[in-house]
Amino acid sequence: MTLNELNKLDIDEAFAWFNHCCVASYWCELMVESMPYKDLTCLLEHSQTAWQKCTESDFLEAFEGHPMIGDVASLRTKYAATQKLASHEQQGATEADEATLQKLHQLNQSYLAKHGFIFIICATGLSAQTMLDALQSRVDNDTATEITLAAAEQLKITQLRINKGLIT
Repeated sequence: MTLNELNKLDIDEAFAWFNHCCVASYWCELMVESMPYKDLTCLLEHSQTAWQKCTESDFLEAFEGHPMIGDVASLRTKYAATQKLASHEQQGATEADEATLQKLHQLNQSYLAKHGFIFIICATGLSAQTMLDALQSRVDNDTATEITLAAAEQLKITQLRINKGLIT
């Protein structure tokens, strides 16, 4: 889709398009309200501005839209709707050995139990070992710190999806 085509979508269609980039409803509403966008730079700048207006509950809603890192089966089933935009986001996990995937899974379970949401990282271009190292370094953080870190990673993911979803 081109930016011009995005700008011509009706409210429901535009909301659905933005929802493929980030499932936080309030963020999607803010993105739709600010249409049309004159160029990609303005769109990306507004995505950040809108994200900064979101609250912790919006961040948690956005985190719910992600499969657990290393959960390849979940990528194939639960998130089929965002498969095109999310493709290659966890490429490193799909190429990992079984032991690394098991460690990712176990540590993700510990992270989820401690913080109440899954580990969020912009995984594009990262190996499974790099993701595992990041998870190991963050799992013992306090939850407030993790929400802040995960929200920053979510914005990176969202902006990557916007870029991938538009033909320039």
